[in-house]
Parts: sequence; structure tokens; C-alpha cells
Amino acid sequence: MFKMKNKKKKALAMMQRKLLTNVHTTSIISEQFRTIRTNLKFALPNLSCKTILVTSSIPGEGKTTNAANIAIVFAQEGKKVLLVDADMRRPAIHYTFELLNISGLSSVLIQNDTLSEAIQETFIEGLFVLTSGPIPPNPVELLASEMMDTLIEKMIAYYDVIIFDTPPVNSVTDAQILANKTDGALLIVNTGVVEKSSVVKAKNSLLVAQAKILGVVMNNYALPKEQYKSQYYHTRK
Repeated sequence: MFKMKNKKKKALAMMQRKLLTNVHTTSIISEQFRTIRTNLKFALPNLSCKTILVTSSIPGEGKTTNAANIAIVFAQEGKKVLLVDADMRRPAIHYTFELLNISGLSSVLIQNDTLSEAIQETFIEGLFVLTSGPIPPNPVELLASEMMDTLIEKMIAYYDVIIFDTPPVNSVTDAQILANKTDGALLIVNTGVVEKSSVVKAKNSLLVAQAKILGVVMNNYALPKEQYKSQYYHTRK
């Protein structure tokens, strides 16, 4: 019993660290995510529904955490948001929100489940999640299928903002395929970790897929001390 309680506490603490925009709404990090939200709205001003792809150059750059928090700040604005785990190789969204992953994107694409059956509500008002579903042997073929096109159309009919978390673009072609089907792509760059050449390669891969690159998020970027102070006092007002 004691071990189970410790596991639950650790899981809760991990979730809170990842979903800072929900736990610490007045923090500098939350403010930065709201800035990203504003910039995305400026980048897609004429679209009544936005389908946004989130990817990175290499694994471990924080793309899933960024996708989740961007989805949260849109929901906090009153939007009806769907967060889709389109990483059917190493899915993580269900861990982030502590959801079941019995059915999801893969099972909907092969028509074992309907979209409405697979979508799950979260503890955040206005935010819904479509997990990856069982890991398939052919994620590229599923994402490239006409069924995926049909699925995106159905999502657009019911949600204001749809955010796709995808595998790193330099690792597999999944992100390229989906980037061509969405309104724009957001590239997550882990500052001080990823090589510049990897970022350039990721950018070129997205451009080859005719993706609209909405911007780059510099993850783990250290703010200058004076900027940190000014933002701190600004958020206190």
C-alpha cells in the first residue's frame, strides 16, 4: 500500500511538472506558452479552425510537453481543443494525462473504433485527447491514407483547434506526411542539446513536404537575468 501511494505521488508530481500551464497559471513559463498561442493566432489569422503539427528534430526535445501545454492554453482561452497523439511509434500523451490507450488514432484509422468512441475528456475544461491507440506495424501508411484525410475533416467540424504531436521529423517520415495535411507546423528545438545541422535538416524536410512552418520554440532556453526580472514583476501586476 505504501509503495502504491508513493507511485501515485510520483506520477502526480511528474504530471504537474509537465503540465505547468494548468498547475502554475501565473508562472513565467505559462506566460511564454500564452505568447506562443498569440503568435500562432497571428500566423493563422484567417482560419476558423487551426490544425497545428508539433514536431522536433530528434527525440527528447520536449515536443510532447510543448504540444500538451499549447493545447491547455488554447483551452483556457475558451476554445474546444483536440490534442492528437500522432506518434504511433513511441506514444506519450496518454501518460501525460493519465489516460487509457486501448483505442485511439490507430484503431480509428483501421475503423475498429469511431472517432467519438476513441476521444477522451481530460480534467481540463475544453480539452479532449485522441491517444495513439495500439502501436500499428504501418504508421506511415495509416497517416498517408485517405481515411486520415477524412478523419481530419471530421475533427475540424467539431473542434476549434487541433494539435498533432508527431515523431521527430529527422527520425521517420510520419511528421512530413502529416505536415502536408495540416495548416502549419511548429518545430521544437532543445537549446544547447540539438545540433544546428539537425535543425536545418528538420526545417528542410518540412519544406520538402510543403509544410507551412509557423515558427520555432526554443525549449530550455535560459532567459537573461534582467529579462527574467522584468517578466516576473510584469506577471505580478
